[in-house]
Amino acid sequence: MTSRTARILTVLSLLISGNAMAFDLEAHRGGRALLPENTLPAFANALTMGVDTLELDVGITADGEVVVSHERGLNPDLARDAHGAYVAAPGTPFVKLRFADVRAYDVGQIRPDSAYAKQFPDQRAVPGTRIPTLKELFALVRKSGNDRVRFNIETKIDPNHPDESLQPQAFVEKLLAVIEGEQFSDRVMIQSFDWRTLLLVQQRAPSIPTVYLTIQRGSAPTNALDRATSWTADFNPADHGGSLPRTIKAAGGAVWSPYFGDITAALVAEAHTQGLRVVVWTVNKPDDMARMIEFGVDGIISDRPDLLRQVAGEKGIALPAGTPVQP
Repeated sequence: MTSRTARILTVLSLLISGNAMAFDLEAHRGGRALLPENTLPAFANALTMGVDTLELDVGITADGEVVVSHERGLNPDLARDAHGAYVAAPGTPFVKLRFADVRAYDVGQIRPDSAYAKQFPDQRAVPGTRIPTLKELFALVRKSGNDRVRFNIETKIDPNHPDESLQPQAFVEKLLAVIEGEQFSDRVMIQSFDWRTLLLVQQRAPSIPTVYLTIQRGSAPTNALDRATSWTADFNPADHGGSLPRTIKAAGGAVWSPYFGDITAALVAEAHTQGLRVVVWTVNKPDDMARMIEFGVDGIISDRPDLLRQVAGEKGIALPAGTPVQP
């Protein structure tokens, strides 16, 4: 199939499925190439710049606080104690720490000699930055006056390490309690590689869209086309023609969020015929961003929302307005 044919099929499938919605420009962990990941300074920068969605991750402490963090515990490349020393690997899981203990750590500067530092050499350090709560992020958005930005919230649960987080039922209940209590249910999507949590969200809060994360390559793939894995809640793509889009549709998902390297224009078109939106992660190079847009994806998650705005604008995509705010 030629790329032109694939693009035509993508447009047709969008019209058929009713998914012809606005492009979704998402700041990954708030835009971690620019400012410390999953922190209020990063989210404030993304809001000021203008994004459609703040992408983030959450864990839950021993005393039940929902905190914003990509790792299931303290990150040895980010977390420093009161003496300025980075925590030892692998880092204590949040489920074993009280929130007051978590708050004592500074996550505003990457460990200088780490691979992470080499990956994002231009990230601006903000010493003194603390791990925020989900409630604090919602408060920041209210302060900005932005009444349309959405939240794509990932549940940080690993089925292969059940001792490092709450069990799925308890995790989902705690997370939904904050979302509903803060009255943000209509602006939230919940995503996960652990599909068990997504099935629970669908049962408990069916109006909240669920985003099914997948990766099929690399050192830690969570998905295969010929079998169920520990991540897929017993859903087996082999039962659905070896198709991840069809499997996700059968599971009840609203969005397929694959690693961008796993995607082709034909797969995007197939997902659209299933009524799924496709939001790819994590795309940081302009050429890759342009290619994904040409494939017909519905959104892109990026560590460089500034570059993504530039590329999307060049492709004629309407850009979200910024709402300047200080953390």
